[in-house]
Amino acid sequence: MERGATADLILDAAEKRVRRSGYNAVSFRDLAEDVSVKSASVHYHFETKENLGVALIKRYSDRFMSALKLKTGLSPVQSLEAFCALYRQSLMQSDSICLCGMLGAEISGLPEPVAAAVREFFHANIAWLEKVLSGRNGNVSSYEEAAAIVATLQGAMMLSISLQNTQIFDTSVVRLLKSYHR
Repeated sequence: MERGATADLILDAAEKRVRRSGYNAVSFRDLAEDVSVKSASVHYHFETKENLGVALIKRYSDRFMSALKLKTGLSPVQSLEAFCALYRQSLMQSDSICLCGMLGAEISGLPEPVAAAVREFFHANIAWLEKVLSGRNGNVSSYEEAAAIVATLQGAMMLSISLQNTQIFDTSVVRLLKSYHR
């Protein structure tokens, strides 16, 4: 296997483990076992766990933002629906919360570069929503509105996983979108 393919397999295994158990529950030994390589191979691709964490978040964020870029040309309501659908897709594909949602919950225990990457993911989500929401009337700033949308979706994911009921997420999205369909 070429180096890139092995690194991707390691990142896949790390994402699955982090999304289910958190950053601090992941070890290079476990990842090596998941990918059927020696622990030294994991260290070869990611010198430190911090490097792995930053690379993992960057890949996750790049994929998410690339998916959003495919949604250009939509109305603001359609854009918001597409944003919510990406969160739902993430929930359904992995049966776990968003990678950065999990990491955000344990941010005080993360190395600063990993924590900074998590914050950047959320800032990028909020900035994208701000653009979608700009021009809406109301007393709430588009930043506050965008942050509230992200918080709603992250919380809905967490509760859906905790209670093993994806209907919680779907109902939260319906309620969220209802105010935009008026």
